[in-house]
Amino acid sequence: MVELKKILSEAGIKKEISRVAGEISSDYAGKDVVLIGVLKGSFIFMADLARQITTPLTVDFIGAASYHDQTSPGETISITKEISLDISGKDVLIVEDIIDTGRTLSFLLNHLKQYDPASIKICTHIIKNERREIAIPIDYCCHTVEKGFLVGYGLDLNEKYRNLPEIYHIHFNQ
Repeated sequence: MVELKKILSEAGIKKEISRVAGEISSDYAGKDVVLIGVLKGSFIFMADLARQITTPLTVDFIGAASYHDQTSPGETISITKEISLDISGKDVLIVEDIIDTGRTLSFLLNHLKQYDPASIKICTHIIKNERREIAIPIDYCCHTVEKGFLVGYGLDLNEKYRNLPEIYHIHFNQ
């Protein structure tokens, strides 16, 4: 049996996305930006963010797996879906749902740099500090959470709970 404890409300999520979208729109004024969402967790956040960015943009996705049906990230990271757009010479904004250990994002940064973009910045919905192993400079962040396993608003546990409109700590009761 699981217990869900709400930590981020729908209104709070929308407010922070609006703030971050404003910063991105200002920083990329007069430029085209390529948003690259990290599947699967970022798709809800990225859709809401993209609708509020006022500068021209294109959208692509990349898939990376590190959890492999576990509740903690594994050592191996693999690409499950490659980008389809040519990002050479373009300004890229990686859109991530949550940054936990930092290993997946570090891997993706190195992977995307091989395509020679003009710039790469990072936008995340949530930074979680509990298990951070790799320090990565985050350009845009909506929320910081210290610890806990989170679900909702794209975040999942074995593909469940993504559809919840708010963010919850999930607790496992015995």
